[in-house]
Amino acid sequence: MKYIDEFQDPELARRLLDDIHATVTRPWALMEVCGGQTHSIIRHGIDQLLPEQLELIHGPGCPVCVTPLEVIDKALEIASRPEVIFCSFGDMLRVPGTGRDLFQVRGEGGDVRVVYSPLDALRIAQQNPDREVVFFGIGFETTAPPNAMTVHQARKLGVRNFSMLVSHVRVPPAIEAIMSSPSCRVQGFLAAGHVCSVMGVEEYPELAERFRVPIVVTGFEPLDILEGVRRAVRQLERGEHTVDNAYARAVRPEGNPAARAMLEDVFEVTDRAWRGIGVIPGSGWRLSSKYRDHDAEHRFPVDGIRTEEPAECRSGEVLQGLLKPHECEAFGTLCTPRTPLGATMVSSEGACAAYYLYRRLDMPATKTREATPVV
Repeated sequence: MKYIDEFQDPELARRLLDDIHATVTRPWALMEVCGGQTHSIIRHGIDQLLPEQLELIHGPGCPVCVTPLEVIDKALEIASRPEVIFCSFGDMLRVPGTGRDLFQVRGEGGDVRVVYSPLDALRIAQQNPDREVVFFGIGFETTAPPNAMTVHQARKLGVRNFSMLVSHVRVPPAIEAIMSSPSCRVQGFLAAGHVCSVMGVEEYPELAERFRVPIVVTGFEPLDILEGVRRAVRQLERGEHTVDNAYARAVRPEGNPAARAMLEDVFEVTDRAWRGIGVIPGSGWRLSSKYRDHDAEHRFPVDGIRTEEPAECRSGEVLQGLLKPHECEAFGTLCTPRTPLGATMVSSEGACAAYYLYRRLDMPATKTREATPVV
């Protein structure tokens, strides 16, 4: 398959691995930002093929995983209302809130529907003018543009019974928070290629310079990841810290101007809580005042919801790269994909789900980490 098979070539992978092994002379720790990259790394066993001194730390780049429990509970509250049709992508339905999830709300009579595009939800709103239709808009800079476009369309078409529960997050402030933590061990980043295809790379040079870390824009196939690792360790060994685009077939320096213009029109930057991590200043988007009529949090009274994470769930440490999934006492026993304690076990991009799916159940820890929160 074009653009997949050619980036899984075993001979080319071996050459890249040989180059990485020849380059690395001391211990280094790289963080792959995106959960899609984490799944590719674990699925193909890339981390096990790298030099002993080189550790890959899994970052917080899974949109489902970082959606805070409070927002999940707000979704459950709104979805339980008889006048509401609640629309969401399928991966959010099994994410546990406090005591239940959206599947259980549907089982209790709530009208919860899986859609494949936010425009599907807008269409449902047009077909049901006597119902309130709410779309659950979560994710990083990748899913934000189509969600922004849908709200823009709803306002343009006058679809007043459509609203969105927004929990969008931004990558650069998260990198800043990780690097500002006293316990940070990260020495370089594999930035998420799809995020950069939208936003470009202009926010990264200042971070690379301030924290003296290489940031390599990286794709998702095995050769993409190995090339990203190769470029990052070359910089580290040379004492360099620049932004390097190793995913040029998809990422332009300026990103996607049309998508960025839509984001600037519909959203405004706000502080945002990340599940298991805490509030990161300037790390999220909310609907701007121009589109406030389509904000579900303003349409429904859900401000008073207070939540508390289950004590046995350590997904916050996993999301901060302080803990590998199989090092959690509940992993694979109390916490499985059928009985998840946290979103990292549910999401198709979650690190815990990757370790469970690809049977990394009992690998011993090889490096010591201090369990200190990022923020």
